[in-house]
Amino acid sequence: MSDRPAQARIEPVIDAGDDGRLAELLASTILRDGAPLNIFGTLAHHPRLLDRFNRFGGFLLNRGLVPPRERELVILRVGANARSEYEFGQHTLMGRAAGLSDHEIAALATAPSAHPWSPGDLDLIAMADELCADDCVGEATFAALAERWDTDQLIELIVVAGFYRLVSGFLNSFGVESDPGVPGWPPRLRGPASS
Repeated sequence: MSDRPAQARIEPVIDAGDDGRLAELLASTILRDGAPLNIFGTLAHHPRLLDRFNRFGGFLLNRGLVPPRERELVILRVGANARSEYEFGQHTLMGRAAGLSDHEIAALATAPSAHPWSPGDLDLIAMADELCADDCVGEATFAALAERWDTDQLIELIVVAGFYRLVSGFLNSFGVESDPGVPGWPPRLRGPASS
């Protein structure tokens, strides 16, 4: 496995200067304290790509068919598999907002077996793990998912996992640094959560 860069390989764009279109693009991203998140500032070096990235990612996050909790479960597991601390930290916040507990989030990063997941959640974890390991969801997992999710949702689930693999690889490769106030990796879990 590759070492992750210790610092950003390119500095994020924080101020678009006189470039009105870039300023508009950055203003339409997720901002923290008036500044774009580091992922968007890094992508801003390629404004046309940033524009398409925002549209596609925004669709998956805000207009998709998959409920937020399940979407975030998949994204967090993909981020953990990719060892992308930036991705995992950002989606820790989003996962909490979508109803995932801190124990569930920690289990996704460290030990999925340390949490008593529902069968449906286990199918989503298996899907993320199989895609990350072999770029294909196996027959048993696909069949289990197809029992719960309709075709549109099933397509979206796999696209969400694939998109966030791409995002994680981008973040890792460019050494995009976590934004202030975003959590890092959770502590390791030792066993199932007590009831």
